[in-house]
Amino acid sequence: MPLPARGSVTTAAAAVPWLLVALVVGLVPLLADGTSCDLSFLRGSTLYNYSLASPTKNHPHGVLSEDGFYKIAVNDTILWFQFCDSMVFNHDPPRCFDCQGCGGPSRCGTACSALVSNDFGGYSVCTAVGQPSNMVITPIDENNPQKGVIVTTLAVGLKANCSLAVSVFCDRNEVQPANSLDTLGECNYATVLRHPSGCPKVISANGGGWGWFSILMTIFLCLFGGYLLAGTVYRFFFLGIHGVEAIPNLELWLSLPQRAWSMMSSLIRRFRGHSPDGQGYYSRVNF
Repeated sequence: MPLPARGSVTTAAAAVPWLLVALVVGLVPLLADGTSCDLSFLRGSTLYNYSLASPTKNHPHGVLSEDGFYKIAVNDTILWFQFCDSMVFNHDPPRCFDCQGCGGPSRCGTACSALVSNDFGGYSVCTAVGQPSNMVITPIDENNPQKGVIVTTLAVGLKANCSLAVSVFCDRNEVQPANSLDTLGECNYATVLRHPSGCPKVISANGGGWGWFSILMTIFLCLFGGYLLAGTVYRFFFLGIHGVEAIPNLELWLSLPQRAWSMMSSLIRRFRGHSPDGQGYYSRVNF
């Protein structure tokens, strides 16, 4: 098969690192597990990271309900909600006269992340109070990040904008499900639960944890390894180069140890080539 022109090969090879960077930047949001359920913020030299959907001990789905929804019933009001995703009802679905903004009467509860049912004249009328796309996570107390987070969801309706705020307090030992419901205004609700997923992972830049330098080094090594892999695949399949020669810039990588040793030897000779009084160690000897 004919080989590509040298100019086009050089251009394509030079573009490989940029394509790799674009690929990594584009895929990170898609590959990150529970990205919409994450919150990270820096306080001083400490990074606090909350990942509500990441598995913890005894909770493989994090704070997300394994049933597909949480349910709270207080007087004539019933609240269903799920964190960071739409609800799933394999049993006990909402039975509503209306299901505005959350799937309609036939699929009620499956098109939103929070739904409230209120009794009006003997009819259960449901209204969406949260959508997964309209979710904000904030610390309960920025001065005490270990306290937990508040997950707020919003649903834009024809008559009013409704919301649900769930305070997830950090409790590393046990789970206390939500069993209370506060009504704030016309259709704004709030509830509280305790869960290990409300506890942040702490990364300190002062010697505790990995630190920023190690994190940056890890990212650099991953990008470098990806560049070598992408370049090798490109040269092997598209340029027909086989063997170790398929590794991009092989001569450069092989010469790095020799260059480093030469530089180190030069520095050693420079520092050892002078005595403390400014004269060389190899001074003239008179006989």
